[in-house]
Amino acid sequence: MAVLSEVKKHYGKLKQFINGEWVKPESGKYFETTNPATGEVIAEAPVASMKEVDRAIAAAYEAFKKWRNVPFRDRSKLIFNLRDKVNAKAEWLSRILVQDHGRTIEEARGTLARFGENIEAAGSSMYGYYMGRHVDQLANGIDCYEIKEPAGVFLIITPGNIPMHAWSSFVPYALACGCTVIVKPSRQVPLSSDAVFKVTEEVGFPPGVVNLLHMGPERGLNQQILSDPRVKGVGLIGSTRVSKELFELCGKYGKRSSLNGNGKNFIVVMPDAPVDNAVNYLLRGCFGMSGQRCLGSDNVAVIGNEKRYKEVKEAFIAASKAMKVGYGLDESVELGPLTTQQGKDKVVEFIESGLKSGAKLLLDGRKVRVKGYEKGYYLGPTIFEGVAADMYIAQEEAFGPLANLFRPKDLDEAIRLINGTNYGHSACIVTESGKTARRFIRECEVGNVGINAGIPQPYAFFGLGSKKDSFFGMSKSRMDSVKLFLDEKTVTLRWV
Repeated sequence: MAVLSEVKKHYGKLKQFINGEWVKPESGKYFETTNPATGEVIAEAPVASMKEVDRAIAAAYEAFKKWRNVPFRDRSKLIFNLRDKVNAKAEWLSRILVQDHGRTIEEARGTLARFGENIEAAGSSMYGYYMGRHVDQLANGIDCYEIKEPAGVFLIITPGNIPMHAWSSFVPYALACGCTVIVKPSRQVPLSSDAVFKVTEEVGFPPGVVNLLHMGPERGLNQQILSDPRVKGVGLIGSTRVSKELFELCGKYGKRSSLNGNGKNFIVVMPDAPVDNAVNYLLRGCFGMSGQRCLGSDNVAVIGNEKRYKEVKEAFIAASKAMKVGYGLDESVELGPLTTQQGKDKVVEFIESGLKSGAKLLLDGRKVRVKGYEKGYYLGPTIFEGVAADMYIAQEEAFGPLANLFRPKDLDEAIRLINGTNYGHSACIVTESGKTARRFIRECEVGNVGINAGIPQPYAFFGLGSKKDSFFGMSKSRMDSVKLFLDEKTVTLRWV
C-alpha cells in the first residue's frame, strides 16, 4: 500500500499566537523538532521569553473581561463552528499528527474523531450547567438561587503523547464556560498545537481568548504563569512528576487544578475468554500508539492452567510478530515509531532493567529495523514473562510497546496486583462472566475500567476517572473540567 503524502516536508519556523496574532519570539531562540518516522528535522519552534509570557497573560486577562459576558448560546455557536472546521480538516490534521507524533494514520484519524466529540460535548454542556439551582420561599419572604460564573484565565499544558486529544480535553470546555486560555504544548510535538491553532483562528474567537506559547525547555515559566494573580488555574495531562510539582505550586498560590499523571495499567484474561478476542484487545491495549498511551497497558495477567497460559502466550506472540512496523502514513502500518529518540532510549533502558531483574524476554522489539527509515525511532512489540510484582518494570510505566505477562492463580491475586501499584488510571478484563466483571468493577482501585476492551476510553461527556498517583486536583478532564472552569455564587433575596 502506498505511503500517503506529507502535508509538508518542512514547516519552517513556527510562531507564538498571542492576542489574535502570530508573532516571532522576541528571544530569537528556537528548538528543532523531528519527524519520528524519519529522524529528520521538520520544523523549528520558538522559545517564549518572560516578556512574551506576560503579554499572553495580559491578553487573556483583558479578553476574559469581555468573553465572560458573551451569552453562553453565542459562545456555543463558536464552539460548534470549531467542531465543524476540525471535522472538515480532520485528514489534514491527522497527517500532521502522524508527522509530529509518529502514530499510525488510523490512530490519528481516531484521535480526530475524539477531538470533534470533545468539542461537541463542550458546546452542548452549557445548556445544562448554566441553569444552576433555585429555591423559592426558602424561608418566609426569602428566595435563594445559584449562579455559575467563569473563573478566569487558565494555563493548559498538553503532553507529547496526545497533543490534540489533550487540547480538546480542556480548551473547548474552558471557552464554553467563558474562560480564556494560554496553551503550552510539549516541546516534543509543537506542530500539532500549531495546526490546531491555525484551525481555531478561522473560527473568529475574539483576540486573547486563546493564546499559544511554545516554551521549549523553559520549565520555569510554568511558575511565572501560576504565580500571576490574573491566572486562576491549570489543566495538565502529563507525568506524575510534573503533576506533583504543579500541585505544590497550585497549593502555594491558591490555584485551581486538574493534573493527570502516569499509569501502570493491567489487562486480565480470564479462562472463559475467547483467545482471539483476548489477543486483539492485548494488541490494542499494549501496543496501540506504540505504547505511548495514558490508558494503555504494560501488564497482562493470564488466569488459568498451564495449557491455557501457553495458548494465550503463543497466540499473543504470533500476533505481535505479525504487526507491521513503519511510517504511520503507510495505511498498512500497525505500529509507528516512538515520538522521540530520548523516548526510545528510555524504553530500551526499561527493557534492560527487566533483563537485569531476571525477567525472561520472549519477544525483543529492539531488533526491529524499518527499510528506508533507518533513522526513525522504532521499537517493535516486546514481551516479558517471569515478571515479579516488585520489579521496576512491573511497577513503573514503560511508555513504549512492551507487555509483561503475569500468571496469578485467580482473580483475587490479579486484583491485588492491580491495586498494588501507586497508580490508578485503568484496568481491563476479558471475560464472558457478568458476575466476574461486576466484581472486577467494584474491587479495582482505578478510575477507568474496561470490560472486554483493550483501552477503556470513556466518551467525551464522561470525565477521565483516574485515582491515586495518576491524578491530582479538583476536577477530572473533559466534561468534568467544567467544575474547574466554573465558579459558584449563591444569591439570597428578601423582598417581603
